[in-house]
Amino acid sequence: MAIQIINTAPMAGQRPGTSGLRKKVAVFSAPQYLENFVQSVFDTLGDCRGQTLVLGGDGRYYNRAAIQTVLRMAAAHGYARVLLGQGGILSTPAVSCVIRKHGASGGIILSASHNPGGPDGDFGIKYNIANGGPAPEKVTEAMFARTQTLTEYRISDAADIDLDALGTVRIEQMTVEVIDPVLDYAELMQQLFDFDAIRALFADGLRICFDGMHAVSGPYATAILEGMLGAPKGSVINGVPLEDFGGGHPDPNPVNAQELIAIMAAGDGDNAAPDFGAASDGDGDRNMIVGRRFDVTPSDSLAILAANATVAPGYRAGLSGIARSMPTSGAADRVASALGIPCYETPTGWKFFGTLLDAGMATLCGEESYGTGSNHVREKDGLWAVLFWLNLLAEKKQSVEDIVRAHWATYGRNYYSRHDYEDIDSAGAAQLMAAVRGRLAALPGQQFDGYTVALADDFSYTDPVDGSVATQQGIRIIMTDGARIVLRLSGTGTEGATLRLYLERYEADPEQHDIPTQRALEGLIAVAEQVAQIRARTGRDAPTVTT
Repeated sequence: MAIQIINTAPMAGQRPGTSGLRKKVAVFSAPQYLENFVQSVFDTLGDCRGQTLVLGGDGRYYNRAAIQTVLRMAAAHGYARVLLGQGGILSTPAVSCVIRKHGASGGIILSASHNPGGPDGDFGIKYNIANGGPAPEKVTEAMFARTQTLTEYRISDAADIDLDALGTVRIEQMTVEVIDPVLDYAELMQQLFDFDAIRALFADGLRICFDGMHAVSGPYATAILEGMLGAPKGSVINGVPLEDFGGGHPDPNPVNAQELIAIMAAGDGDNAAPDFGAASDGDGDRNMIVGRRFDVTPSDSLAILAANATVAPGYRAGLSGIARSMPTSGAADRVASALGIPCYETPTGWKFFGTLLDAGMATLCGEESYGTGSNHVREKDGLWAVLFWLNLLAEKKQSVEDIVRAHWATYGRNYYSRHDYEDIDSAGAAQLMAAVRGRLAALPGQQFDGYTVALADDFSYTDPVDGSVATQQGIRIIMTDGARIVLRLSGTGTEGATLRLYLERYEADPEQHDIPTQRALEGLIAVAEQVAQIRARTGRDAPTVTT
């Protein structure tokens, strides 16, 4: 073995987005593309000698090849130890867990999360820092700056290692420990939730369906739900990770998880639907919760878990605060107010929750994009949310629907929806946002179809812990009755642009809690069209996906 120094040149387009660098597989697998970015990561981190790195991914196409490259480059930069998930598998929350438990200096996650996989699909890479959370913007911007000046990278010429054999192997002076990807994570879950109560729930006949979507959470759900908690065999479907996610789109929403939705909509009697359904995404950090013929919105899920947090042993002491991304509904704010704790509104991206969690200012966090988590790690966590819900079911002895309706009766209902316009022209999307920004100053006081605009701005955020500032984080149009329209461009796609339109209206009257969501929001949908002219500017008559 020998360490080589390879000449290279800067490559365009290596600025990390909301959650790392994501591109098509064909881009990442091009000569020196991955190596350039990894070198820029290590250069930004500085002296890596003697440190421990955690490494793993979601099992998508190109993961195994990319892991071999990262290992050889880590050895060339003096890392003492790499903790690698067996088969290259580690969910994103498990990476955060392992970093924190073993005192690693950071970790590299190879995933494009909920984006499609396969040879024609997407690939991604991101770096998590020593607290277990995603690198903050100042770090990712430094990495991007380094990609623009890079002239060489360092890599060992060592042979590939066996990713599937548990144990240790050496590359140069670096020890690679291939670890059970579930073990540390499962141990942490046992500390947070009442596993005995959940076991009793299954023993009493509770039936569940967890859709792993052929992604990374399948092995975790099988080991914990079926193996440790006694859920009937077969409760986990699509539980084996596949490089192309079985040809599906591993984004846990009612559109992409249609098999689960169909199972949960089954009839009564012998063919009755399970009592509880859930799904997770490509890298295991998202969750969708479903009852019998009843979907739970991510915003409501965050609020319900916050309102009932003390049912779980890990949260018996109560919550220090709640944090939510700006586009997420205000349902959690109402719970925070009732509990007498703060609710922080941050930009989209889990990295913005990290300082609040580290400072002890927030305990639970959530995003409208099916992401929920807490201070147990520094990432959102799909299976954690499922276990929290099961702990809640064990305590309440109610159905999912009954729990949600009881919450609405107490706090009111935030009707909420997201309309995604995917793969639209990037220049056109930027022009649309610029045009709306140009109207913001004139919007307050204007009336649209019974709504009066109270506030219109481009959301900016000053971190209350470190004082860092993030600007242009989404356009908000807030009405005098609290109804909201939010527009922002997604930072997780790899083709064109994705425009996200968020709509929210609060309803206190329980007699008005059964209106179909899109009908309840149709007035706001019309206002959004008047203000943003989405049809004219995108050429789309309807959203690609409505959730």
